[in-house]
Parts: sequence; structure tokens; C-alpha cells
Amino acid sequence: MDLQSLSNLFATTLNPNPNVHKAAELEIRKVSGHEGMLVALLQIIASDNVDLATRQACSVYLKNCVGSLYFIDPARAHPDQRPIAPSDRAALKSSILRLLADSPSRSITVQLASTLKSLVSHDFPGKWPELMGGAQQMLGRSGECNSLATRLMSAYRRPHSFCQKEDILPQIVAELFPILVNIASQLLSSPPAGAEQEIPAILHLILKTYKSSIVLNLSQHQQSPESLVPWGRLLFQVVNLQIPKEAVPEDEDERERSEWWKAKKWAYGILGRLFHRFGNPSQLPSTMKAEYGAFAQHFVTTFAPEIFKVYLQQVELYVSGQAWLSKKCQYQIFTFFTECVKPKTTWALLKPHFETLVSTFVFPNLSFTTSKQELWDTDPVDFVRTSIDEYENYSSPVSAATAFLLQLVGSRTKTTFMPILSFVNTVLASNPAAPQRFGALNMTAALGPFIMRHPDVKHNMPQFMSQHVLSEFSSEEGYLRAIACEVLGTVERADITWNNEENMNAHFRAVAAALDDPQLPVRVQAALALTEMVSAHEPVRAVVAPQVGKLTIALDLLKLSDETDLDILNNSMESMVEQFQDELLPVAAQLTARLCDSYLRLARESLAQEENAPKGGDLDSLIQADGDDDKTYAAMGVAKTISTIVSSVDSSPEILVQVQEVVIPIITFTLENKMLDLFDNMYELVDNLTFKTHEISPKMWPIFELTYALFKSDAVDFLDEMLPSLDNFVSYGTEVFKNRADYRHMVLDIYTTSITNSHLGENDRVNGSKLAESLLLNLRGHIDDALQLIIKTAVDHIDGAETSSLRLANLEVLVNTVLYNPAAALQLMEQYRAGMSRQFFDKWFAAINSDNHLPRVHDKKLTIVALCAAMEMDPAAIPEALKDGWPGIVAGALRVFKDLPKAIAGRKALQDALQEEAEDYASDDDSRYLNLNEDDEDVWDEDSAYIEMLAKEGLRLREQSEKRTEDDAESEESDDTDIDEELGYISPLDTVDPYFTFQQALTTLQAKNGPMYQAATTSLDVEQQTLLMEVMRIAETQQGGENGTAQA
Repeated sequence: MDLQSLSNLFATTLNPNPNVHKAAELEIRKVSGHEGMLVALLQIIASDNVDLATRQACSVYLKNCVGSLYFIDPARAHPDQRPIAPSDRAALKSSILRLLADSPSRSITVQLASTLKSLVSHDFPGKWPELMGGAQQMLGRSGECNSLATRLMSAYRRPHSFCQKEDILPQIVAELFPILVNIASQLLSSPPAGAEQEIPAILHLILKTYKSSIVLNLSQHQQSPESLVPWGRLLFQVVNLQIPKEAVPEDEDERERSEWWKAKKWAYGILGRLFHRFGNPSQLPSTMKAEYGAFAQHFVTTFAPEIFKVYLQQVELYVSGQAWLSKKCQYQIFTFFTECVKPKTTWALLKPHFETLVSTFVFPNLSFTTSKQELWDTDPVDFVRTSIDEYENYSSPVSAATAFLLQLVGSRTKTTFMPILSFVNTVLASNPAAPQRFGALNMTAALGPFIMRHPDVKHNMPQFMSQHVLSEFSSEEGYLRAIACEVLGTVERADITWNNEENMNAHFRAVAAALDDPQLPVRVQAALALTEMVSAHEPVRAVVAPQVGKLTIALDLLKLSDETDLDILNNSMESMVEQFQDELLPVAAQLTARLCDSYLRLARESLAQEENAPKGGDLDSLIQADGDDDKTYAAMGVAKTISTIVSSVDSSPEILVQVQEVVIPIITFTLENKMLDLFDNMYELVDNLTFKTHEISPKMWPIFELTYALFKSDAVDFLDEMLPSLDNFVSYGTEVFKNRADYRHMVLDIYTTSITNSHLGENDRVNGSKLAESLLLNLRGHIDDALQLIIKTAVDHIDGAETSSLRLANLEVLVNTVLYNPAAALQLMEQYRAGMSRQFFDKWFAAINSDNHLPRVHDKKLTIVALCAAMEMDPAAIPEALKDGWPGIVAGALRVFKDLPKAIAGRKALQDALQEEAEDYASDDDSRYLNLNEDDEDVWDEDSAYIEMLAKEGLRLREQSEKRTEDDAESEESDDTDIDEELGYISPLDTVDPYFTFQQALTTLQAKNGPMYQAATTSLDVEQQTLLMEVMRIAETQQGGENGTAQA
């Protein structure tokens, strides 16, 4: 087809008549895939004689074609897919840079840049080594730098996604970045005439490209003065740039989004990243010191002081009203100042200025601003959501200012704490305007945990509350009433000790009254504060209890939650449920019904948002649409509260059944609508309900059927979430399973699918093996027809497991088959593969005789009772391959008995340790907040230690991965200690006494197979004979169902 005809076809696809453009699309489909098609498209896109709309249509088709056909995954290939011809590939790579440079419109540029990304990701560098030379040549041509830089950077801005190996990224950096920094510097020093609109966009993309290159690593070239000096000079030039008012929009929100301020934001971000990750020697993880230690020392002494000086100048200009700073730039400045607190070198620079920065830069950000007032008036729900989540908003100057404040008082307590508190008190004592009073109290709320742990200050807090906070509950300004509630909630959470009961009661009455405040943000903060007071004070609980029993408080919280969809209010509801279990018991079903109504509303709204969301799109658009997840997160919170109610009413089976009837419909709705994000919460509810009731109600069985259908379709990778519920269905629904072959088949199919599905991982296979174990333990005598398939599946994978967890889980499936029916299991192994029973026993006894291959109590008990089952076999049923080693079964059981008491003691120690850890966490060590032993040296705190731990763990995992690749056998041994006790796992074997079981089995062996008994017992050495006598003695003492200290 000639160019003109092809161009006309693409023009016709824009025809408003659907029949016409559909016909054109069909014609294009006929010629697509033919060699030369893409060459023709490239010529049309490059032709100035073709209208822009047609050229854009061709560029879109080109992007889609390259994205789907340049590389075709053989595992997902379709018969009608034809790969792009080699001649078209060559034409693409030879033309794409020139097309980008000459692109006539942004819309075409976007499509071509996406095409280039696809080419780069698949062919560079191995199949496209000339790309670098072509890019260098074109970037170096005068007159083309501006246009090509703008277009090329979007394609080069993803180097870290494909260049972490083979030193590709350092090559790109060393060859292209000197050209980029030169382009940017020339644009600022000698801007070309008529390029005013293009300059900030080019700067923005060049700086964004540099930032992308230093996310993980800093190349040797970038560490060298040859790179650091020119880039540093450029970054300082951009930061110091005074942008003329006429060059940016007047509206501040639009100004924030302008290209000039985007460029400045990236300049700040680069300087911060260089210091935070690579240039701060006191906080540099030990794993990075060899590569970056020298650079960090140079940076912190030479470069960081210049950054601090420039940033301080920018702050001074901003606070004096001489210059404007965008919010994101303020955020970056605060973040850098925060990083300067712990290193002694930068602390020496910051120390003389911290009080000024707090009073002139931090305090205004924490005060009540006109933008906050506007949001309060126009959208109080969004105000609440924003204010509560603001500390976690990673672009908000308020969050960064707060983090800076907390870093000052936490790391440099002796120097900063009292001056900052003095500033707060001075502000409040001067009776300032309401916005400034809000700022001082906002600082108090932020510092509350620190104040309540400082030995010289915490006892003064009740007086501070009565003097400065209590009166604000009756303020005319709603935001002051709200911050008063927040301060109260903060000090209560930090365990304030009231100087007298009347002071506490006065604050309680004030916050209780605030629950009826006309302003929504006040009611929300009052609810949070009241929750803290209820948790902390018995007198408050006694007063609130009657209202809880009438559902008054709970319904108020529900109403607030429905108005705001805030997860934090669900936390308050959970706390109320935990505090008032007895009072809520009679109305638990009613409260649960209301919560289920809220959940369904949120779930439906989330579904509606998902249906209305634009399909496809790039990553940026998906991130911007992330706000739609609010409904989902709120629904998660409601589900968690329902789960808390289920846990709180387990003492009353009748109430629990009523609650279950109310909850089942929301579980069904969620699963039927495949709301995958909520599956974890729903299966937690199913697990709780089935476990607490110890039975499966008739209405719960459809959920089992739905779970199986989901596993076989959309939720195949949710077995981890499903497993506890599936185990409960098997454990507590055994009578139904005995009578329903289809249900048994479903569980068996889940097991085999989890083992054989190539898309699932080893953790899924472990979970599947646990489910098979549940079948074998709970349905003994009722799954004879499934035994062959279970054995075949496990045998096929007995040598294929990469992790010790899966090796053990798969082995124990076979061990369970021996326990289920030893004669049938061993016979089926031999039928499937000759000698298989011996191979299985060899692996089993290798685990028995090792020190840690049966690490858990359950592993040891299972092995003992399975060996006991084998001991009781009819001698004629023992496979020929096992007869010579059969006497060793007794010694094997004794070997496990030897380690059993130690395993039980270890599990008990783990339980105690977890309990102690929970108590320690609740006590909240003061050293986490304050550094009272401070000097002016480097500070190494919990955060520093955490980063160090992450770095070491990352290094360990990388080395382990490399080691596994190099030597699978060695790796197999290295991870055998990774299996920990599963304290929440409940098994039918928990009630089995292994000592008494062994005694009975040994007696049976003696009666059925005297010669084998004789061989087994006479072959024991002295230590084994002594152990045998001890096991028999313990068995004697535990007969009659008594549980001794040795039983798990």
C-alpha cells in the first residue's frame, strides 16, 4: 500500500461516523504486520505535508504496535501475533531520535517517547549499541539541544529500571550527563532568543533525569569533581534563581505546578538525595562505606555547608517576604535541615540558627493559615482527612516542619528542648491572635510524647492544660476547639498524671461536650480524645459505660465515621469495643449490623469508583487516582472493627451466632464482587467466626464454595489469606466433608493446584501442603480415594523444593499419609515408583537424625505418631525395600523423643518472649524519644540502627540469592534454620499424647512381630535404652488422659 493510501486510511479513522472509521480500522488491521508497514508510518509522521491529527494517529498506532509486537513473550503469544520484521526494527532505531527532535507537537512527542522507551528497554545496549553515539551526536548539535533534550529526557528517565546490571547506567551517566549539564548551564547563562517557554521544561526534565539516576547508586563519575562541581553549580544556580513574577502564574497553586518551580523542586530534591543517601558519613550504613565513605566525608565537609548556606538564605528571603517558596521546595528544605541534626559537622552549622528557624519557619507552617481556614469552611471532611494524615503527606511542608521539630528535640534534647518549650509558652502567654494560638498548641500536640517523658517537664503538664488548653474548648474559633481536643488526646495517650481529679473531670466534661460541637473537625478530635481518656482512666470508663450500653457513644462514632470515612475513627470504635465488652454484649448484633451497613456502603462506593475510573493510563495517572482507595481503606477499618466485636463476644455462643448471621452477607458480597483488596479482611472474619463457634453453619458453606471458585479463577494467589479459613472448614466441618465428595474434591484440587501451578510460589506450595495435612488428619478413613493423588503430587516434588520450609511441608504430607494408613501409603508409593518407599524413608530419617530438620513441636509429634502407626503395621504389609531397616523405627522415634522436651521448652520461651515484647512495647521506652545524654557529637539512634539493619539485611539477601544461584546444595543447607514455631497453629495432634501412643505402639509391635521387636530393642545402645525407659515411665504417669509437663 502506497504512503498516500495509508495516510488516507489513518485520516479516515478520525471520521465521526462510526461505520466509516470502523471500516478504516479493519483495513489497517489487514495490512498490519506486513514488512514495511512501520517504515511507511515513520515517513508519514515525519512529513510536514500531512495534517497533525493524522500524524498523531500514526504515532499512537506506532507506539501500540511497538509495545505489543516488538517483543512477544513465548509463554503468552497469540497465533495472530506477528513480530515486527527486522527491516522495520532497523528503520525504527535509525529514525526515532530524529523524529523526536523534529516532533511538531507535544501529543506526538509523548507517543514517540513511549516508543523509544520500549526500544530502549528491549534492545539497549546489547542490540542497539549505537544509540549512545547517536544521542550524543544529536545533543551536541547547536540549535537542536533545546528541542531534543526536552523530548529525549522522558525516554532516558527510566535508566534505573533496566540498567542496574552490567554497568549500563554508569556508562549512560559518564557519556550523556556532561552534555546535559552543559545544555542546562547554557540555557541559564545565555538563553536562546524565543526559547523562554521551553527553557524551564528542559531544565525540569534534565534535573528529573539526574535525580532518577541517583535513586539507588551514585556512579564513580558522579562522585568525581568533574561531575559534582558542574552539577552542583547548576543546582545552586537553579535554587538561587529569582523567577520574575510575569514568568509564572499569579495563582499560587498554578505557580506551584509551573515548569520553573518544578525545576526548582527537582534541584532541591537532588541536593537532598545526595546528602541523605550518599553524603552523610555518620548515618551511612556500614555496607555502603567502602563505596561511598570517602565521597561522604568530602561531601559533608565541603558541599553540605554550601547547601546549608544557600538554603538558609532562601528561608530568610521567604520569611522576610522578599521571595516566594513553593510548598514542595519548603518540604525539601525542611527535610535537609532535619538530616543536618544528627551529624556533628552539620549540627555545628545548624545549632546557632535552630531557634530562629523554629520561630520564623516552623511556627508559621504549624499555625492556622488562610488556606486551612478556606478548607475548614468549604470542605470540613477534607480538612479532617488532611489534618490527620498531614504528617504522612510526603510533600507537605507541615509534615516536614513537624519532622524537623521532632528531630531537634529527640536528637539534641539538652540543647533544643527547653528553648522550644519556652518559645511555645511565650507565644501563649502573649495572648496572640487565634491562628498563632493554634500554632503554639499544634506544636504542643506534636511535642506531647516528648513533653510527657521529660523528667523536668512532665509534672507541669496538668497545670499547662488547665491554663492554656481548657479555656480553648469554649473558644469561638472551631479550629481552637479542635486543637484543644487534639492536645488532650496526645497527653492522655502519653500517660499524663493529673494533679487532681477535678482537673481531669473538667477536661472530660469539656471533651464530652465537644462530641456535640456543630463543627465536624471538632467532633472528630473530641471522639479521638475521649477514646484515650476512656482507655486511661477508670472513673471516665464508669461514667461512659452506661452510654455505651445504650449504643449512644458507638452510634456517634459510627455517624462520624460515615461522614468522614476515616480509618482512625474505626480504631476508636475498636478501642471502645475492647474497653466495654460486657456493656456491648447485649447489643453486639445490633452494633455489628450498623457496621455492616457502613461496610457495604463503602464497598459499593469503592466498586463504583473502580468502574468509573479511566482504564489503562500511565503510572502517574494511576498514582493520582490513588485517592479512590480511601473508601477501600475505610472499609478495611470497618471490617477490622467487626472482627474485634467477634473476638469480644466469644464468651456468649448465642450472641456470636447472631453476629455471624449479620456478617455473612458482607463476606459474600465482597467475594462475589471480587474485591481483592478486601479479601484479607474477609477471610480474617471467616477464620474468626468459624474458629470461635467451632462449627460451620449452613450459611457459611456457600462461602467455602465461593472460595474454591475464586481460587480457581481470580484469587489463585490468595491461598495465604484463605488457608486459616479452609483449615477451619475441614477441621470443624468434618461431618459435612465425610458426606460431600465434591467438597473433598475441592480441597484436594486446591492442594494439587498449589503444588503444580507454575504461577504460584513456594509459600503457596507450603500452604497447599498444610491443607493436605489438614485433610489427612481430620478425615482419617474418609479420603482413601484421594490418597493416591496426594502421594503422587508430593512424590513428584520431593526433590524440587528450593526452601527448607517447602522441603519439610512436602515431606510431612507423605508422613501424614503414613499416619493416615501406613500400609496403603507405602504400597501406593511402591506402585507409583519402585523403591519410592525406601527413598521416602531415607529422606524422613535424614530429617529425624539431623539437629534442625524437624524444628517445631508439631513436626516432632507428627513424626512420632506416624512412626508409631508404622510400628503397628501387619508384618506382611511392610514393603520389601524397607524390611532390612524396619527395626530402626524404634531408634528413630527415640531420637525425636530426645529433642521433644527441648522443643516444647523453646516454644514456651518464645511465647513468653512475645508476651514480654508486647509489654515492653506498651511501656514505651523514654529513650526512644529523648537524648538526655547529648553532646555535640554524631547521633546514632533507633532510626539510624534501623537503616543499618535494612542495609545489612539487603546485603545478606543479595549474597544469599547469588549463593543459591552458584550452589543450590549449599543454599539448601543455609536456610534450614528459618522455620520458626507457629504459635497460632492448632492441630488434631495437639490432644495426642506421644508418650502413651508410643507405649501402645511398642506393645503392638511386640505382639504382632516379635522378631522385629527383638531386633529393634536389642540394637539400641545404652543411651537409647535409658531414653526408652524414661519414655515408658512418662507414658505410665500420663495414662488415663492426664497431661504431664512433657506434653505439648
